[in-house]
Amino acid sequence: MIIQLLAGAAEAAPENQFGFVKAMEEGGPVAWFILTVMIIMSVGSFYILITKLLEQNKVMKQAKGLQNFWRTNSLKEGATKLEKNSAWRQVADDAITAEEKHAKMTDSLEAHDYMHGSLQRSEDSINSKLAGGLPFLASVGATAPFIGLLGTVIGIYRALINIGIAGSASIDKVAGPVGEALIMTAIGLLVAVPAVLAFNWLQSRNRRIAELLNSFSTDILAYISSDGAVKPNVAPVAKKPAAAAKPAAKPAAARS
Repeated sequence: MIIQLLAGAAEAAPENQFGFVKAMEEGGPVAWFILTVMIIMSVGSFYILITKLLEQNKVMKQAKGLQNFWRTNSLKEGATKLEKNSAWRQVADDAITAEEKHAKMTDSLEAHDYMHGSLQRSEDSINSKLAGGLPFLASVGATAPFIGLLGTVIGIYRALINIGIAGSASIDKVAGPVGEALIMTAIGLLVAVPAVLAFNWLQSRNRRIAELLNSFSTDILAYISSDGAVKPNVAPVAKKPAAAAKPAAKPAAARS
């Protein structure tokens, strides 16, 4: 008997009418539009995070080839040791081009300034490329909470309208609009927080790459200005130890 009563109560239980889809339907086209904008912003943020992270890792990995660059006897020979289309190869090629034009200048001060300016322009172009997409992350982090807040305001407004129409603040009249308002606030934060964290992390890695580029261009400038006398100390290439000579075979024992 008790089991039958419990089964009947379960069958008569009302279905949940306050899920995510129901709450979005309460907001109408405006809520769905705001949700679509949030999804686009979130997808764009993660796309930029992944692509920029791969690009930064590639640049840092290519920096390991600078040891081989400084082991050569000239910039042109060293440039061949660097990967093509890499940031380091670009700085080296720009330095070689500037050195060729540098010899045509009669004023040593102007020549030095020209070399410094050429290398600085090369650094700036690389840093600008690495920073591409970061303004989008900053914009998402700054605006996503406010876009979510817009959905919140609309949800609260609809709840107040329902209260005014019904004449009472019953839960069934305000649950949908208030639920939509809370969902929009949460989505805005979920989109903004990863974008801000990604922006700060990528920015810190870009600053590290910029320091390495500046150090590399400074070393190249010193190398050119000193006609190759000044360059960073690099560890010599480790030579593989020679294989130990095998002991001579012992002569066969004489037969008795």
